[in-house]
Amino acid sequence: MKDLTHGSEARLILWFSVPMLLGNLLQQLYNMVDSIVVGNWVGKQALAAVGASFPIIFLLLALFTGLSMGSNILISQYQGARDTERVKRAIETTYLYTFWGSLILMAIGFFGAGPIMTLLKSPDSVKPLAVLYLKIFSLGMLPFLGFNTVGGILRGLGDAKTPLYMLVLSTILNIILDLLFVIVFGWGVAGVAFATVLSQGVSLVACIIYLNYKHELLRVKFTALSFDREIFNLSVRIGIPSGIQQALVALGLATMTGIVNTFGTDAIAGFAAAARIESIASLPAMTIGMAISTFVGQNLGAGKPHRVRKGLRASILLSAGISALAAISFYLFGNSLIKLFNSDENVIRIGTTYLRILGPFFIVFSFMFMLNGVIRGAGETFIPLITTLLAMWAIRIPAALLLSAKLGLTGVWWAYPTGWFVGSIISLIYYRSGKWIDTFEKIHGKKRT
Repeated sequence: MKDLTHGSEARLILWFSVPMLLGNLLQQLYNMVDSIVVGNWVGKQALAAVGASFPIIFLLLALFTGLSMGSNILISQYQGARDTERVKRAIETTYLYTFWGSLILMAIGFFGAGPIMTLLKSPDSVKPLAVLYLKIFSLGMLPFLGFNTVGGILRGLGDAKTPLYMLVLSTILNIILDLLFVIVFGWGVAGVAFATVLSQGVSLVACIIYLNYKHELLRVKFTALSFDREIFNLSVRIGIPSGIQQALVALGLATMTGIVNTFGTDAIAGFAAAARIESIASLPAMTIGMAISTFVGQNLGAGKPHRVRKGLRASILLSAGISALAAISFYLFGNSLIKLFNSDENVIRIGTTYLRILGPFFIVFSFMFMLNGVIRGAGETFIPLITTLLAMWAIRIPAALLLSAKLGLTGVWWAYPTGWFVGSIISLIYYRSGKWIDTFEKIHGKKRT
């Protein structure tokens, strides 16, 4: 397990981020490969269906993701304080609520797929395929959440390499099954959904076998797991604001998708392709933000708040440099990137415009994520919730509705950076107030040093 409380802050965050970034890239590759395969071998309607399903899947996972984030923050703080007993109890509690939460989400996704797609006004050419994809994906909630939960726990303990190795296995298997089920068997959208579920399931089993063999602290003994109500309540207190934040983001994405849906199949397909590329480009900022949360949790737990500010400066410089490279790539190669998904000229034009408008503002996006990473690492998740509420619902969505009426699809794209600017300003004001350290002290009963 990686100790982030000693040594160069910049070097620690960088090397802790690298395996996490590679892992997140591989995870995003799941959706990207799904989209590339169906976009080229099935058609733009199938590409649009996979893209239309994504915000719904994101929404289903949102509250659970927030709760898991609360547990992971606690685990990193207990690890920094060398409290092994509480680390173990937090891990076992996380295993138990992951199991039951997965079953609930599976039922919601499977039985609610049709009504949800109707609510989002999916075109008739897209809706049946989107419903099918969502139903099959929902059946794989247990392996999907189980696999991601184990990875989050390991990262909270400072181990970012093991989740990477498991993701390599999962991604390779997913690519093979995508090609087999779609190109050879001709299963279309159902094929890529089944490929994702099966590859996650195999990887979860491999992960459990590895943990039982290698890590006594993380050993999964289903008949001997204990539920700690105090730790669970604390996880809820920390995690639910993050879960609500994720849900607001997911609902916002679904609303934006609904706006795009009114422009037809080509618009949905172009948006789906561009959003996949954007998700890859935004990963460095998101990953470094996750790394700084673990860094902050461990250092505050170890009584070293002075290291946090140095870590933040290093994270901002690193993420800003990567964001600048992404913006340049979008401008120079946007056309070619969209062509990977579909050869329709209108789809390519729509997707390229999206990338070129958003690219220059990725630096603002990354700055916001670094600040929120520090705030979350201290256990303060309410402020990022407020940030999202205002940036998404008070700015981005109203701007998208207003600008799309005047500028068409281009107006929807311009709404994104407006929200990022507002979110960054709110996060900066709160960070500079220093109240995030007070939150940590209240949770653990510690005084500022």
